[in-house]
Amino acid sequence: MKVNKENIAVEMRGITKRFPGIVANDSISFKVKHGEIHALLGENGAGKSTLMNVLFGLYQPEEGEILINGNKVEITNPNMANELGIGMVHQHFMLVEPFTVAQNIILGIEPKNGLIINQSKAIKKINEISEQYGLDVDPYAKVKDISVGMQQRVEILKTLYRGADILIFDEPSAVLTPQEIVELMKIFRNLVKEGKTIILITHKLKEIMEVADNVTIIRRGKVVDSVSVESTNPDELAAKMVGRKVSFSVDKKPAQIKDKILSVDKINAKNNRGLPALNELSLQVHAGEILGIAGVDGNGQSELIEVLTGLRKVTSGEITLHGSSLQTLNPRQISEEKVGHIPEDRHKRGLVLDFSVSENMVLKNYYHPQFNKNGFLKFDEIDKYSIDLIEQFDVRTPSHKTPARALSGGNQQKAIIAREVDSDPDLLIAGQPTRGLDVGAIEFIHKKLIEQRDKGKAVLLISLELDELLNVSDRIAVIYEGSIVGIVNPKETNEQELGLMMSGGKINQRGKEQ
Repeated sequence: MKVNKENIAVEMRGITKRFPGIVANDSISFKVKHGEIHALLGENGAGKSTLMNVLFGLYQPEEGEILINGNKVEITNPNMANELGIGMVHQHFMLVEPFTVAQNIILGIEPKNGLIINQSKAIKKINEISEQYGLDVDPYAKVKDISVGMQQRVEILKTLYRGADILIFDEPSAVLTPQEIVELMKIFRNLVKEGKTIILITHKLKEIMEVADNVTIIRRGKVVDSVSVESTNPDELAAKMVGRKVSFSVDKKPAQIKDKILSVDKINAKNNRGLPALNELSLQVHAGEILGIAGVDGNGQSELIEVLTGLRKVTSGEITLHGSSLQTLNPRQISEEKVGHIPEDRHKRGLVLDFSVSENMVLKNYYHPQFNKNGFLKFDEIDKYSIDLIEQFDVRTPSHKTPARALSGGNQQKAIIAREVDSDPDLLIAGQPTRGLDVGAIEFIHKKLIEQRDKGKAVLLISLELDELLNVSDRIAVIYEGSIVGIVNPKETNEQELGLMMSGGKINQRGKEQ
C-alpha cells in the first residue's frame, strides 16, 4: 500500500452509528499512523467494536466518512475492506472446525487448476507467510484439534493471505492463556516490523503499555482522549476509560473461615476423549473463604468445574456438600442444593443469547412458583424481578427485553453474576469470572465475590489470572495434571513460586494442605 505524505493509514471523521435505543458511536474521529500499533481503549460497551465493525464494512454509519491512506472510501462490506487491505481478527473466531488450517485460510479464494483446488500452491504460500511473521502453524492440522492460541494464528494468517496491511484485532487476548498472550505480543511486533499497521481493541492496560505506540480512549460512544503510550500510565488510562479513579488492589478484611461446605476426596474423571483429566484430586472449601485454583490451562480446571456442577461424572472418589453426596445429582438438583455457577464460557453455558435479558435472569428458577403457575410463565413477575436485578448489578442494557447477544461481554457477565448471586448459594463456583472484561467490570466482580465470602458463603475461584488469584483468594490451590499439588497462602507466595508449582515443580512443606 502506498503511504500518503501525512503517514496516516486510517482516518475516521465524525462517525456516528445508532442502534434502537442507543448511540453506539457519537461523532467519533480517529487517526492511525502507518506502521504503528494503535490501541482503542474503553469499557465493555463503550463502542470500540462497533467503530471497528464500521471500518471493516460490517456496519454502515449514519454519519461520517472514512479515509484509507488519504483517500476517501465507502466500505459497504467486508470484501471491500479486504480489497482496501483491511483485515479483522474477531474476538470469537470465524473458523470451520472440521476443516484443516489450510482449508480455512483459503476458503472463498481457493487457487485452482481448472476446476480443481491447487492445494499445494496454497500451502506453499501459507508456509511462506507463516515463516515470515513467526506464526508457526501446521497447515494440515484440523482446526478442532488445535489450541485456541493456534486458532487465533489461523485467523491472522487468513487476513495476511488476503493481503491485509491494516489489521484490526478485537480483544485478541480475551480467550488466551498468559503464555499465549506473550506469544501474541511477539507476533504483533513481527507484523509491525514487516510494515503492517495494527489497531488493537482492548481494555487490558498491561498489554497497551507493553506493545502500543498510541492509544485512543472511548467512553460511552465518545472519544475522551488520544495520547502516546510513552506519555501516560495505567492509572491515568483507567481513570479516563471508566470516568473515575479505579482501584487495582482489592480491599478486603481478613477471612472469617467457618465450617467446611465442600469436600472433594480423591476424585478421578476423564475428559471428552476418554483420557484421565482429574487424578486423585482432593480439596476443601469452607464458609467465609475464597479458595483460588491456579494452573496452566488444560490441567483439569474445566473438568473440575463440570464435575462439581453435575455436567461430568466422576469415575471414582467422593464429593460432598454440607456432608451430603453430590456426585449422583444432576445440574438442576445441584443448583437446588444452593450451588451457584458462573461458567467459564458465558456464551456456551451462561446465557441463551437469543433470549431476552429477563428470560436469562430466570434460567435457573423459571419453574419456581414465583415465576410459574400451572406450567405457564408469569411474565410480569419475571420482568419485575429482572428489572430489579438489572438496577442492582448495573447491567447496562437498552431494555430488559433486549436479547442477551446485544449486550457487551461485561454486561453479559454482570447479568450472569446477578442471577447466580441472587440465588443465595452456599457455594459459588466462579470459572474465569473476569475473562475478557475491563478494569471497571473486574473491580465490580471482585467486590461481589468478596461480598459473598463476607456473608459466610464458600467461593471457589478458578482463574488463569495470577494477579486476580493473589489479590482475591484467601488460599490458593495449584492444579497440575489433574491433581492438587499444593495449597499456599497468597500473602506468603508470589507469581514465581506459583509458576513453578503450575509447571509441576516441587514446593516446600508449607505447600501441603493444612
